[in-house]
Amino acid sequence: MDSPTVSPDRTAQQAPTTGALKPNAVGVLGILFLVLSAQAPLTGVAGAVPVSVAIGNGSGVPAAYVLAGVMILLFSVGFVAMGRHVVDAGAFYMYIGKGLGRTVGTGSAGVALFAYWVIQAGMYGLYGFTVSGLVASHTGLDLPWWVWTLATMAVVQVLGAAGIEMGAKVLAVLVLAEFSILSVFSLVMFFKGGGPEGLGFADSFSPSAALQGAPGVALTFAVASMIGFEATAIYGEEAREPKKTVPRATYLAVAVVTGFFALTSWMLVSAYGAGKAPEAAGKALESGDATAFVFAPIAAQFGGWVNEVLPILLATSLFAGILTFHNSANRYLFSLGRDRLLPRRLCALNSRRSPWVAGCVQTAVALALVVPFALAGKDPVLTLFSWFSGVAVLAMMLLYLLTSVSVVVFFRRERLDTRPWNTLIAPVLGALGVAGAIWLVLDNFTTLIGGQGSTAVWLEVSVLGALVLGVVAELVKRRAGAPGDD
Repeated sequence: MDSPTVSPDRTAQQAPTTGALKPNAVGVLGILFLVLSAQAPLTGVAGAVPVSVAIGNGSGVPAAYVLAGVMILLFSVGFVAMGRHVVDAGAFYMYIGKGLGRTVGTGSAGVALFAYWVIQAGMYGLYGFTVSGLVASHTGLDLPWWVWTLATMAVVQVLGAAGIEMGAKVLAVLVLAEFSILSVFSLVMFFKGGGPEGLGFADSFSPSAALQGAPGVALTFAVASMIGFEATAIYGEEAREPKKTVPRATYLAVAVVTGFFALTSWMLVSAYGAGKAPEAAGKALESGDATAFVFAPIAAQFGGWVNEVLPILLATSLFAGILTFHNSANRYLFSLGRDRLLPRRLCALNSRRSPWVAGCVQTAVALALVVPFALAGKDPVLTLFSWFSGVAVLAMMLLYLLTSVSVVVFFRRERLDTRPWNTLIAPVLGALGVAGAIWLVLDNFTTLIGGQGSTAVWLEVSVLGALVLGVVAELVKRRAGAPGDD
């Protein structure tokens, strides 16, 4: 299952090498910012917390983030153990293939690509809508959302081709801005003793609080907010000392993300009071501006200027997430091209050792997914963003489940690591947790996408379709006798 050794392709004028991505290009903090940008902290808080509080388990939402974080942490133990023996930009594709075979591994590559494609396209929809509103309110220039989306695609393409170091630096600035204001708000609220009802720890973290209302809805949105941490492994080839950097970045990312969402959601609930938070979130949803539930208490602490700054940070948050998923998809396309499952040209690198051809293909795919919604005049938030976000969560959960099973099978067979906790107990517990999360996602899928039952079914089937297409690609490759088969 190891990737074939590929000699440099000197025929590509813009690609001096096709064998490997640039080594030693990014460290632990760089990877951490890449992961945090995928989480899009402000987007996750402003988009998910109001819905979870209003129709989920109310003041118990912070507990849902803790439970999701524990599940992801258990998954990460096996994920990291596998990463010590497999370093490849394909990550899930290689991890799953090592344990469950090349056919299933290649099928998972189809699911991973599909997930990154749709989540980026969905974020483009919300981004275009947000930027269009910002520009219109500040300048009077009222242009359709898709104009800003198309312009940003060009910017993302350029930054992606500039190399992972440049991308990490840009993302660090953007993520620090949104992360800082939310963190400062949370710390201020905490040290002030909370809102009108105090901190209300038991109201948010006790078992009764966690299980009240519709906990499945809250846990579904909590899991959705954490998608993207697995990017730590995708950048393994470009990391400094990947066998040390990737595990550290993974655990750090899970801890930071879990702590951030749990603390921020807790302080938002506390700001209103556990008894009044669900009603306030419900009113925000009814008004059509769910972000008001988040922005109002922050503005109450820091002043009205926050209402001007936070929408801008929401736009930059989305941009950071878009750039991260562009880079993640690039590296999957690169890995599949290197393994000859897709055209070999995809593994062409430019002078900065960045997969520029794969980047062009990724941008073309984004265009193909976004343009039909623009031409049809669909609402970019209620359709493009909502539908694609939901299907991406389902796809990623499937990848987590397959990876956990693969870890157990791989280490039972190869005996490269005999630590029971790392290679058996934690992966099994993680698999059970992910399986439960998949059930919750399916059970609440219509709510997650904000659509109709028929739309939900088609989106659910599309994930299986991506898996089948990946399997077919592998079978066709075998029948053709392509080089590099096991």
